Order: sequence, then C-alpha cells, then structure tokens
Amino acid sequence: MGRTTTATTAGPRPRADALRNRERIIDAARELAVQYGADAPLDEVARRAGVGNATLYRHFHDRSVLMRQVVLSVIERATGHAERAAAEEDDPFEAVSRFAHTAVDERIGALCAMFSAGFDPYHPDLVQARERFDTAVDALMERARGAGQLRADSETGDLMVALSQLTRPLPGTTCPANDRFVHRHIQLLLDGLRAPARSTLQGSAVTLEDLRAAR
Repeated sequence: MGRTTTATTAGPRPRADALRNRERIIDAARELAVQYGADAPLDEVARRAGVGNATLYRHFHDRSVLMRQVVLSVIERATGHAERAAAEEDDPFEAVSRFAHTAVDERIGALCAMFSAGFDPYHPDLVQARERFDTAVDALMERARGAGQLRADSETGDLMVALSQLTRPLPGTTCPANDRFVHRHIQLLLDGLRAPARSTLQGSAVTLEDLRAAR
C-alpha cells in the first residue's frame, strides 16, 4: 500500500519587498512615536516610510495593530542587545553597561507612551516578549551582583525605571537637542550602580515584580 502524504496548508511566504515595506512602516512609526507620541498621524507614518496609505493599511489595518507591532519590535531588539552583551562581554558590569547604552539607542522609554495606544498589553506575543526581555536583563544584573560589582541595594527594576525615564519622549517640547546628553547621563547612572555604594538610597529597591504589578 502506498504511503499517503498530507499537504500543508501554510499560505505563501511574503515577498521580500513586502517584508521591507513592513519593516519601514514599523521603523517610521517608532520614530514618530518617540517624537510626537503614539497619536502621530498614520498619513505621516506612511510618508516617512516611503509607502502609500494603502500599503500601510494592507499590513496594519488600524493604529492599535501597528503600535502593538512597534512595541514588540522595540522589546525584541532590546532583548537581543541584552543577550548579546551577556554572551560577548567577559566583565559582568561591562555587559550591564553595554546593554544600557544600546537600550538608550532603542529609546525604550517610548514604550510608556506606546502602551497607551489602545491595544491589549496582555496580547500573548507581548507577554512572551516581555518575559524573555525581563529574563535577559535580570540575568545581566544577577551576574554583576554575583561578581560583587553591583551595589547591594539595587535591583533590575531600578535600572529599567531609570532607562525609561531618561529615554521617555516628551512630545511637543522645544528641547530635542537634549538627546545628545543621554549617553552621558546613562554613564552617570551606571557609575551610581557600581559597588561599593557611596550613598544610601531612599526607599526600597525596585524589582521586576514591582514593575509587573504596575503594568
């Protein structure tokens, strides 16, 4: 008796130009969210991406779907930075430092504004991405703590809150040039996280559990 084969039902793979258009749209939406907040006009997103409105809506049928994908893209890119820093840096604190500076370039503080864009923050893709991100960053901090390089009264949440505050966009402000100082201020933050501590911090350390509870 001959062997029966089962045909797959997967649809056709997207064309390369369609994938490029999708990535350009996501990148443009991210840039505009940083500059103007999550309510930036979709017409302007399309213009900056170099595509027509029809192309934008073919990929993302409304703003919430687009913003969710932008958030997912930022989280995944930041996670990649954390994982590469852990794998490539021998010095634990240098791994934390490398991640912090690359996270600044991703403008992860813009996520705060994007999460108000009307989509479900508990979408399974986002939950999975955040869990991977939290695990990667927490591993960096634990490694530095275990090496005695991280002050004992700090937690991963302290780093994440500070990075978010330093990179949070201020739509409509007249101080866009302040961006050039961000890496300088991140280095001041990192110096403050080094052990031994030279001061006593007010309040208690912010853990990842604290941040999850606040979401």
